[in-house]
Amino acid sequence: MTLAHIAAKQPLVHCMTNTVVTNFTANGLLAIGASPIMADAMEEAAHITSIADALLINIGTIQAHTVEAMHAAMKSAKAHHKPVVLDPVGAGASRYRIETVRALLTHGVTLIRGNAGELAAIAGVTWSAKGVDGGDGEADVAHIAKTVAKAHRCIVVITGEEDVVTDGETVIHVAGGNAQVTRITGSGCLLSAIVAALLASCDGTLEQIAALLAQYKEAAVNANGFAGTYAVTFLDALQQLSEVDV
Repeated sequence: MTLAHIAAKQPLVHCMTNTVVTNFTANGLLAIGASPIMADAMEEAAHITSIADALLINIGTIQAHTVEAMHAAMKSAKAHHKPVVLDPVGAGASRYRIETVRALLTHGVTLIRGNAGELAAIAGVTWSAKGVDGGDGEADVAHIAKTVAKAHRCIVVITGEEDVVTDGETVIHVAGGNAQVTRITGSGCLLSAIVAALLASCDGTLEQIAALLAQYKEAAVNANGFAGTYAVTFLDALQQLSEVDV
């Protein structure tokens, strides 16, 4: 019933996300009944966050001025008790990215959603990542997730062939999905935005988050076609699941 929570609440999600995925993210939120707003100007970031129901911070295409605005938005979210989801895209790809992530984390977040390579970078674990892709490593993914969750007192979601959700103590694994979803840009970024919408719509328990991840994987299975068509049918599948869930 997690998509039903979102459809019923119709939350406004402030998405400070990367330029590659803005359209896909906005359309994905609209498909499930949420409302996106995207404001990364320093002059309005804090105010928009104060009137939104949740904040998404995605570092995919960060620049100095957007990082400054993200800090202002996160301070506003903390002051107004709004849930914050951090998507540390490519955190291990450069020193600038990981230093930015560490600085943003000082404000506190509700949830971190990323792939194994990104969370390994935050945990300081050796991992062979390729740009923003998850890459490969020998460390235990659940252990990495628990380490980061405990260190930052938040929920951690690591997505991949099998998703991992943890609060640092309890761990839930979510299997399923379709590898074709990795062939389109923005599927992970959209998921982070939808998780933010969920946190604005219900208690945000581990079980609710895991159920949402299962629905997202179900949409990936229900979509079809090659990359171009698949991206469109994936949004269709999300909307269909949302309406059925309601």
